[in-house]
Amino acid sequence: MSDAPELPALPVTFRPGRTRAVLLTAGAAIFVVITTVALLLEKLGPGERLSFVFTAAMLFGVLALLSRPKVVADESGVTVVNIASRRRLAWAEILQVNLRPGDPWVFLNLSDGTSLPALGIQPGIAKQRAISDARTLRALAEARSPGDGDGQHDEHHG
Repeated sequence: MSDAPELPALPVTFRPGRTRAVLLTAGAAIFVVITTVALLLEKLGPGERLSFVFTAAMLFGVLALLSRPKVVADESGVTVVNIASRRRLAWAEILQVNLRPGDPWVFLNLSDGTSLPALGIQPGIAKQRAISDARTLRALAEARSPGDGDGQHDEHHG
């Protein structure tokens, strides 16, 4: 496996940094603009102003929730944090790490026969970074897997 990435020191966190920055920046800008409009419109009563600010806070909250995904790998396993869920996995539970062309994010094939999406590694804005992160997570999983290490995976990026 000559193109295997060098294993990073653990713990390591994978997250879509650019996507997260765009979402949080947009959320903050929307909050500021809507709140400013609420304060500048003279015909609004206190309740209406409050509803504007509440709506702005809700929009920011949704965008902050969308920026939440990450994958944290440590010595004992992986924590996958998606938009509304968090799941802790032991290394032995991860059979494959897949990022196929056209996939919106990494999928982890698990020992219980299910597949878990890991939204913390997604090729949206930073495709090469996502491919590199997927390879690194795969290498970490293979290095810590109690299996035979046959390296089987259905991934066409490398």
